This record gives sequence, C-alpha cells and structure tokens, in this order.
Amino acid sequence: MSTSFVAAVVQVNGTEDVPRNEKIAIDLVRDAAASGAEFVALPENYFFIGSLEEKVRQAQPLTGPRVQGMAALAKELGIYLLLGSVAERSTEDRRCFNTSVLLGPDGSLLASYRKLHLFDIDIPNGAQFQESATVVPGDGGICVVPTNLATFGLSICYDLRFPEQYRTLVNAGAQCLTVPSAFTQFTGKDHWEVLLRARAIENTAWVIAPNHWGQHSATRASYGRSMIIDPWGTVVAKCSDAIGYATARVDLNLMNKVRRELPCLQHQRL
Repeated sequence: MSTSFVAAVVQVNGTEDVPRNEKIAIDLVRDAAASGAEFVALPENYFFIGSLEEKVRQAQPLTGPRVQGMAALAKELGIYLLLGSVAERSTEDRRCFNTSVLLGPDGSLLASYRKLHLFDIDIPNGAQFQESATVVPGDGGICVVPTNLATFGLSICYDLRFPEQYRTLVNAGAQCLTVPSAFTQFTGKDHWEVLLRARAIENTAWVIAPNHWGQHSATRASYGRSMIIDPWGTVVAKCSDAIGYATARVDLNLMNKVRRELPCLQHQRL
C-alpha cells in the first residue's frame, strides 16, 4: 500500500438530462485524472437529479451499461473511481437502491454500498423530501474496502448525520471516509462543512466529500463546496461555487501521526 496519493472530488450540477450529466461527469473525471488524481470521487446521483419516480425508471443493475461504461473509463485512465451513487434496480417496481460503487484501475467492481439512512424530512418553508418513497434502504451493513492506495469506508450523504456509522467504519479499518452527496442548500450552508470536519476530527481519518452544486429546479438546490479534509480537521481542498473539481494529496503518514499524538480511538469505552 502506498503512503500517499492524489485524490479528486468532482462537483457537478445534476439535472434530468442524463446524457448531459454523464458527459459532464466523464469530462471532469478525465480532467482530474490528467491533473494527476489517482482516486476520483463523483457525487451522489451524479447521473440524474429530478423526479424520484423517474430516478426509479432510470435504475439499472450494477452489471448494466451505466456502471460498466464507467468501469471502462476507470480502466482506460488507470484510476480508482468512486461512482458516488447510482440508482440500482431492486426487486420492487416502485423503489430502487441508492448505491455507491468503487471501481478499480483495472475496471473491476471492488465494492458497492447501499445507502443505509434515507433522507425523509419536511422543514417548514424549507426542504421537503421523502427518499424512502422510492429508495429501499440498504441491509448489507457497512462497507470497508482495502485497496493499494488506502482502506476506504463508504457512505452516502444523509449518513453524515449518523456518527456511529463512521466510527464503525474506522474501527473496521477505514482510513479514508467517502461522503458523496447531493446536500441541500438549505442545510448545507450551516451543516455541511461542520459535520464533515467533525467526522474527520473524531475519527482521525481523511474525509473525501464530492457534492452537487447550484439550482437543479425551481424547488431544489445543492450547496456544493465539495472538499477533502485531513485527519486534524483541516480542509485541504475545496471546490468553488461552480462545476469543477478539486484535488489534494492524501497522506496516510499524517493520519498515523495524528493518531499517535491524539489516540482517541484507543480510548473508546462504549
């Protein structure tokens, strides 16, 4: 395993136009890889933001053309590629899985994680969303993936509000926590960076968090500010308010240093 690598977070502005979304994502992945990124992470639902019912209609098995096309891209570029999430077909007609997929530099499907915590909220004069109406919650537990770069712990968006999931990932060996998201503008302006930095600090782990940005429709907008955070809680890379990407060198020696100097993981009592 290497001791450091370059990671990139890709920030998009998803719409209902799947070909447009996928082209933008592919172009940005290529640009990030050309800049030296060895691990590139796309946001949750990078391929589609719109009607929840249409998302279900867009669902495919992980062996389908959406994932396999991106697997061919990962192989072509020789990178680890995180598909933040895709709509994975389930056995139900009206619901799918919201699934994060990690692809290897040989194009292999290294791991998949089905979102555990579903975003069901109704804030007066704010966000209203009922993810469970069209998404089946994952039942496979956590997902920790050893690779030649690092050991990754997978999560998706709303999982961020459940710190016990991240401590479980780290206790199982995760060094880098991935949080691909479509985090809303309403909550993101106050909570996005605070929660991401907290997950990094309390777990002395790297956090890699690609997000959507901007207005998706008249009633939905995402906060953006995709970022990479080190184990001390310092934001070392952040996207501006636009479609694009940001890169940072992820140094596992820094993580080990922080864990020696602040060994909170060794002091757990619960």
